[in-house]
Amino acid sequence: MARAADAVRPRLARFARATGPRVTRFARATAPRLTRITRPKTWQYTAGAATAGLALAAGVVTAAGPWDSTGQRTAERDRAVALDHTGGADHGRGAGASGTAPGSPRPAPSAGAVLTGLGGTSTPGGVKAAPGTENLADLLDPLLKDDPGLGEHRAAAVVDLTTGKRLYGLDSDAALTPASTTKIATAVAALTAMGPDHRLTTRTALEPDTGELVLVGGGDPTLTAREDAHGLASLRTLAEKTATALKRRDVRKVTLSYDTTLYAGTDLHPIGVNENLARVTALMADEGRTDDSTSGPAPRVPDPADAAARTFADLLEQHGITASPPGPSKATGRATTLATVSSPPLSALVERMLTNSDNDLAEALARHTAAATGKRADFAGAGAAVTARLKQLGLPVDGARFHDGSGLDRTDLITPGLLTALLTEAADPARPQLRAVLTGLPVAHFTGTLAGRYTDGAAGLVRAKTGTLTGVNTLAGTVTTPDGHVLGFAFLTNATTDPWTAQTTLDRAATALALP
Repeated sequence: MARAADAVRPRLARFARATGPRVTRFARATAPRLTRITRPKTWQYTAGAATAGLALAAGVVTAAGPWDSTGQRTAERDRAVALDHTGGADHGRGAGASGTAPGSPRPAPSAGAVLTGLGGTSTPGGVKAAPGTENLADLLDPLLKDDPGLGEHRAAAVVDLTTGKRLYGLDSDAALTPASTTKIATAVAALTAMGPDHRLTTRTALEPDTGELVLVGGGDPTLTAREDAHGLASLRTLAEKTATALKRRDVRKVTLSYDTTLYAGTDLHPIGVNENLARVTALMADEGRTDDSTSGPAPRVPDPADAAARTFADLLEQHGITASPPGPSKATGRATTLATVSSPPLSALVERMLTNSDNDLAEALARHTAAATGKRADFAGAGAAVTARLKQLGLPVDGARFHDGSGLDRTDLITPGLLTALLTEAADPARPQLRAVLTGLPVAHFTGTLAGRYTDGAAGLVRAKTGTLTGVNTLAGTVTTPDGHVLGFAFLTNATTDPWTAQTTLDRAATALALP
């Protein structure tokens, strides 16, 4: 058409060249898409926790990720300094309280390590193999078998994390709706498929001869447009780097497109529009949140990819690049990558997902697991990929069903036996790549979804992933006993009618393991 227009009317040719990128973008958007492959919420530090939980007994893994040499998460330490003006050791902050600036809070109170390596020496005699089962039934049966508040269906398992031996079982092979404890399985699958050092990359690509700039989504829901990125991939940085690269090419005006083809299928979760989850797309900024929150439920934009691209266009404008209103497209193999930004390593993303029960991250990691293992990156492919990874590890997947990565889908099914096997696998010294599965578990009365729970003496001793849906209450994690034994547990209840009573009973069961 352009050649014919050149022959007939030069002005038509110029018009065709100017609108070419938009035509190209439309054609790509309508063509069949090819399958390709916070900071953690800080804990509320209270006087009760300071006295009851400061003896944070030994856990089960070598310190990893944001955990410092004492085993305290950096965020926890800083929060203690901010909210508690009394204290002892400074946990590496300096020469002690006397060396701090005038008027600044004193260091956090001294505490034993939350985590040690298997066979470590932070507790007398190190981490020990757990005792027999004779006492656990007496402790747990009155809570898990007999308490009417747990509803019609209940199942449980407790294991010795040093050996994997089952110490207690209550229909432990029964598959029940797991809610967010599904994220433990998602974490193990993602880490084994991609490795703890893998990062999610968002990039810009310039199509040759057309001036079309494509913002290519890398499936990183933690990509942020906030001024302070807090170590996350920054959309602002990407815009600045892209603008610099464009100016080197003497380009000041672009047709902006965005590419979300890393994922396939519908972007709407079966629960529908819900404040617990944005649409599942390969491009979003700040998880599509419309407020300043970084975790938990929040209103979401209706089209996270389009919203992120429009924000990116505004950021380019600040750097002297004029961009057209964005539209969907797909970067070609001929496009030149101009700039990239990458997420924190997968180990850190897994910790954030577990600590905050981040549904957006969970769905993203499940899709990346699918892409990395050659499966279609949609809900079905992600579920199949998670199942395949766990089966490859030799874990008991009979009865398990994964239809999403977050556990929001009520048709998901997991057994207590599988959950405790996942925890045992993560505690295996031969599986250091799985450490984030344990370090990311919320700490009782300290972090994430357990920050407001365990106001009794078990604060700091229980580490567990919570799960809550209407009629569903679950809890799975690790607990350290007073004599240094390390246990893994999974408690699942379905058809509950009183969520507060069910949650409290599960917390009491975990506390019974910590303080028999």
